[in-house]
Amino acid sequence: MHTEVMSLNVGPQHPSTHGVLRLVVDMDGEYVIKVTPHMGYLHTGFEKTFEHRTYQQGVTYAPRTDYLHSFGHELAYVLGVEKLMQAEVPERATTVRVILHELGRIHSHLVFLGTALMDLGAITLFFYCFREKEAVQDLFEEVCGYRMNQGYFRVGGLSRDIPDGWAENVQKFVDTFDKHVDEYASMFATNPIFLDRAVGVGVIPADVAIDLGLTGPNLRASGVPLDHRKANPYCGFDTYDFDVPVSDKGDSQARFVLRLEEMRESAKIVRQALKRLRPGPIKDPNRKISLPPRQELETSMEAVIHHFKLVTEGFHPPIGEVYVPVETARGEVGYYIVSDGGSMPYRVKIRAPSFVNLQALEYACVGGQFADLITVLATIDPVLGDVDR
Repeated sequence: MHTEVMSLNVGPQHPSTHGVLRLVVDMDGEYVIKVTPHMGYLHTGFEKTFEHRTYQQGVTYAPRTDYLHSFGHELAYVLGVEKLMQAEVPERATTVRVILHELGRIHSHLVFLGTALMDLGAITLFFYCFREKEAVQDLFEEVCGYRMNQGYFRVGGLSRDIPDGWAENVQKFVDTFDKHVDEYASMFATNPIFLDRAVGVGVIPADVAIDLGLTGPNLRASGVPLDHRKANPYCGFDTYDFDVPVSDKGDSQARFVLRLEEMRESAKIVRQALKRLRPGPIKDPNRKISLPPRQELETSMEAVIHHFKLVTEGFHPPIGEVYVPVETARGEVGYYIVSDGGSMPYRVKIRAPSFVNLQALEYACVGGQFADLITVLATIDPVLGDVDR
């Protein structure tokens, strides 16, 4: 029988590509025979911009690489520079970083659940997820004044201490959060329409996931229990008690449910971190790295000199290269930073998980129907926050 291949243009304005991705989909009737992603519609050039800013100024650009789990990118960047500088981060600063890092994971997964289900035609969960998303952003705004793209971390610690009462507000949020996760699950986890569209759809076996370089929930949904908080601990995550949700199904349902369970584990980590929060410094005391306290500028000429040098020129890490992997909501984020001894990085290369995870799209979609493609794209990453950088 004669058939004719039809090419469809999906995106970048299509709801399930959310503005940054165009797909050319070759169809044989209702079935997908080829998917070609085209990226670059929101390209920022951050990697080259990093190379023309001081190391401390780079904190401004890192969170904008992924506006949903921005604290994950901030953390990956400052950990890399701190490794170059052999900086000593105070315990209080590290604990606050853990809290914000995990709240950021919850924030990203809430947007994932809400928008992914909306792409499949279910709008109610979107409003419920965004209720808690706004609450998390309120906590972000309290601590640093910004709801997105915070730039709150600094090489050596934090830009400022947390405000009075903030820890109590975080505690109130996580105390009720598990109840909300149960509420989300009740809306879709057993819904027959969702199950028909997700169970057995877009299966990615473990060996394929590894070959394609998948990380994060997409990899763990295929049965590979890699989580850098456990495998390559940072910020003392090896001292926290939490589980890494894993599924061996590798289908769209597993990628949905796994993120649901990850939010519970993040709330568990935040509760533990709040108990560890003790008064203390929030910056490396080395004046060659951290700005001196403002009150010192009135009485110490040495403090004024340090302040002037750091603001105008920045610090000079030793010659070398570094990479520190961090587990964000989308997977492994790392900043490969090369220092030539100057006050600006010689080279910065960002390992962004969405960009890599999209490699699985064609494997998971070919042979399925067009509606399955929307499901697969929604469960691999519906927002694609760090595809272009």
